[in-house]
Amino acid sequence: MIKFLKQPMMRKVLYSLVPLYLYALWMYGYRVLLSAAVVFLLGVGTEWLFERKKSGKVSEAVLVTCALYALAFPPKTPLWILGVGIIFAVSMAKGVYGGFGRNIFNPAIAGRAFVYISFAVVLSASYTSFGNFGIGAADVVASATPLGVMRQGGQVPILNLLLGQRSGAMGEGMVLLIIAAAVYLIATKTASWRIILSSVLAGTVLNAILYYSGVKRALPMESLLAGSFLYVSVFMATDPVSAPKKQLSHYFYGTLIGATLIIIRTFSAFPEGTSFALLFGNTFANLIDIAVDSAKKPAPAKQGGAK
Repeated sequence: MIKFLKQPMMRKVLYSLVPLYLYALWMYGYRVLLSAAVVFLLGVGTEWLFERKKSGKVSEAVLVTCALYALAFPPKTPLWILGVGIIFAVSMAKGVYGGFGRNIFNPAIAGRAFVYISFAVVLSASYTSFGNFGIGAADVVASATPLGVMRQGGQVPILNLLLGQRSGAMGEGMVLLIIAAAVYLIATKTASWRIILSSVLAGTVLNAILYYSGVKRALPMESLLAGSFLYVSVFMATDPVSAPKKQLSHYFYGTLIGATLIIIRTFSAFPEGTSFALLFGNTFANLIDIAVDSAKKPAPAKQGGAK
């Protein structure tokens, strides 16, 4: 019998994800349930194996990791790839560091980055349009993602982005639901509004500067509603373990993530960039806290000596 460490804050994150799962189920059908079943089974099982050696309990945080990870992929992602990724996420991005509270990187995003680097060709064929609605709707026609369309100079209706009626990962879909989740998480003091605001603001400002100054590869402003920018900013950047601990640090941390994302999207070969932007932010989280602490400390008083 698996015993869970009770973590009310993590449960609130799970509550906020329920509407996204229901919407994904309506859009893509039973495939959402299959993906979630594989991810939760292997993710929880992996953490249990690590905790079993030290007679520890499985954290409810691993349920959040599994829930976020499963929604971060397109509906036709092969189940074995999802399984490999979540095992890597829980073991190499969390377990080897000592378990909950000791990991440097957000496990869900680390697993996603690992999968996208290792199985890029397979995943490129798994993106699908929203197609028909209802149970069993995962059988839909492949199409380019909104970011891919914009990269080629095409346009994607903003309403489609807001309502999630486009190809992409299952959880990125309905922007309105992500915004509603952000309001709930902020109102319940579960997520840092400073990280969310600074990340979104930095990304918006930098993207506007690049786009309106005529940078050739800069994406239009509606690209901020595409991909996983908002999804990662709301659910993953605000992870209390891998983010800085000081409130003032949250502004610098979010700004670093938002700006890095736009730089990657604009100047690199990667069409998305959120995974790498967040991992980059995670790398500097503790250093940002140290820098903020150092800046707050008053300079030592000079001792006057007898002349």
